[in-house]
Amino acid sequence: MNKHVKILTSSAIIVQGAAQSLKEQGIIPLIKNINESGRLAGFGTLPDEVELHVLESEAEAALDLIKDFA
Repeated sequence: MNKHVKILTSSAIIVQGAAQSLKEQGIIPLIKNINESGRLAGFGTLPDEVELHVLESEAEAALDLIKDFA
């Protein structure tokens, strides 16, 4: 079974740009916004806690595509 792996943790704007770049190449990313989740749950988080995940089988190609975003 293919699982998701984290390839980037950064600000929301950087992660959104990287995610768009991946989508244009046919890789569907998963974005986890830790800040928003924490806010909704009622406790604080550190800044720049937005994570970008892709399928493990696509991780190497995805890392090559987003190397300029990191």
